[in-house]
Amino acid sequence: MLLINGKQFASLHFTGLLGSGMSAVAYYCRRKGIAVSGSDRLAHSVDMLETRGKLESEGCVVFPQDGSALSRAPDGVVVSTAIEETNPDIVAARKRGTPIVHRSDVLAALASEKRTIAIAGTSGKSTVAAMVFEMLAWCGKSPSLITGANLVYLEEKGLLGNAFYGASDLLVIEADESDGSLIKYEPDVGVFLNVSKDHKPVEETLGLFRVLAGRSKCVIVNADDPALDIKDATLTFGLSDGAGYRPDRVDSIAPTVAFFCRGVRFELPLPGGHNVSNALAALSVCDYLGCDSGRCADALRVYKGVKRRFSSVKLPNGVTVIDDFAHNPEKVKAAVSTAKLMSRRVLAVFQPHGFGPTRFLKDDFVRAFCEILDTEDALYLLPIYYAGGTALKDISSDELAALVNRKSRVAFAPKDREECLAMLKVKALPGDAVLLMGARDPSLPAFARRIAEELRSL
Repeated sequence: MLLINGKQFASLHFTGLLGSGMSAVAYYCRRKGIAVSGSDRLAHSVDMLETRGKLESEGCVVFPQDGSALSRAPDGVVVSTAIEETNPDIVAARKRGTPIVHRSDVLAALASEKRTIAIAGTSGKSTVAAMVFEMLAWCGKSPSLITGANLVYLEEKGLLGNAFYGASDLLVIEADESDGSLIKYEPDVGVFLNVSKDHKPVEETLGLFRVLAGRSKCVIVNADDPALDIKDATLTFGLSDGAGYRPDRVDSIAPTVAFFCRGVRFELPLPGGHNVSNALAALSVCDYLGCDSGRCADALRVYKGVKRRFSSVKLPNGVTVIDDFAHNPEKVKAAVSTAKLMSRRVLAVFQPHGFGPTRFLKDDFVRAFCEILDTEDALYLLPIYYAGGTALKDISSDELAALVNRKSRVAFAPKDREECLAMLKVKALPGDAVLLMGARDPSLPAFARRIAEELRSL
């Protein structure tokens, strides 16, 4: 049973079951003993077969998204902000009087049962959550996890990857600002990584962060982000002189990260200065929870990473293909700057997600691309990913490309992926990095593999 908003639930139906955030909560609920069913418009997509199979192996029952699952009379229907009122499951639930609860309410209920570490920030949440989870596991603390991206560490064990039901009272979660739901949590530890314009204006997001901080017993804040104005931090981390948890020195940021902190050497098999910050955030959490620094160093040294967080493969001809989840301006800048540490030139392929978010961030994207790309680099803007529903389609990748070109940077807007591949095959040379960026679209990992296959023969 699970107590959600004062009501006990023994069975839940998840509409949009296979999404990264929904599948994690559903998997965790099933491991907890809740009867779980679900539906998804992509249930028969080849890109979702593995996720569906792993959920079904746990006993989750997948239905067509036509309202038929409600005939089983689940105690409640779980939705995310992306689910519209016209969805057949929602229509059927309304007709039957079945309670409809938001995913964040389920997560808040699960979090209230544990000593929860909530990772907040407009960038880096999944990476830091994974680092904290893996270090806690290495230190024998048997933590649980609910996150928005698949950990390679868990996938290699044959598990779903974005959730784990541990034996202790520790739970690591991502606190998502995109729909404002993070203010529902009351964690033992609230971690604040950074703040930038993404789903909401900075001030609005910062307001949400302040509410979460006020509901957290321990508040850990990045001292390097001047915009992250959160008072009364319990701990701070970063490279700034005023940071409470800071490195003695940084030895390397590429191809791997290496630094000393409090006399202990930490190595991380990931590139990029932002991953120094991510590692410091995770280490400050584990230090607060009483973990041994040596064991944490061992965990970071063999850290497996998160799927689609700078997942790279170097081809025999010297071209490197990188797949990354970057989807807001700051993440794009971090991904491109890290790729530039490893290559002579970057061919950046970006698929904007959603017409509303692209319109909201248009000027910021143009500014970010023009700041981070050099004149010898190139940008390929794929058509905007449309996930369905109502949307005002009054912006396009062609418009973004034209704005970038006006700033003396090279940008193209191929009409589809085939045209993009053809362009890359002409342009890519040994020493180049082809960096694919984008979110929400489950077919992007397969496209990254296709790019590697097509460029391998050059």
